[in-house]
Amino acid sequence: MNLQIRLATNADVPEVVRVIRAVYDEYAFSWDEADYHADLYDLEAHYDAAGQPFFVAEVDGKMVGTAALALFDGVTGEVGSCSLVQGVVRVGGADCSLERLYVHPDGRRGGVGRSLLMRVMDEARDRGRTTMEMWSDKRFADAHRLYQKLGAQVVGERICHDPDQSPEWGLVLSLVGAPTEVGVSA
Repeated sequence: MNLQIRLATNADVPEVVRVIRAVYDEYAFSWDEADYHADLYDLEAHYDAAGQPFFVAEVDGKMVGTAALALFDGVTGEVGSCSLVQGVVRVGGADCSLERLYVHPDGRRGGVGRSLLMRVMDEARDRGRTTMEMWSDKRFADAHRLYQKLGAQVVGERICHDPDQSPEWGLVLSLVGAPTEVGVSA
């Protein structure tokens, strides 16, 4: 298996949408191209221009996963506490978040999700970030096990602003002393 992780461009939009939409179809989630998923149709404007990397994972040249890093000023409050910030529940102490981590059903069980997460964590550390928040649909049990293996702790819950009003777990991960990825190309 030849795994490559690289930054996405707008040329990747069709494949990014294909990967994420496959997960949405698997869980019978609603797709909202005009609002909740609008960022996926112009990756360069929504991520690259904002200085926030969006990564894709390819196995043997076929895209199988996505992940992004959102950077922001630290959320006030004790690390791991949850509070309302501009109408959204956020994790106190976090200065970045994992976004859009999805692995196509055909790409699972080969370390793709872990490699994407490690790449996002390394990027966050490279940019001086120390604490990552993660919000994940409560049904994504495999993802939660992965996050917790790497040191993340569940600290809260919220209802997502997606079309389905999905219940999510909130997790916090200290990037200081957390594992780093070796051998995955950028």
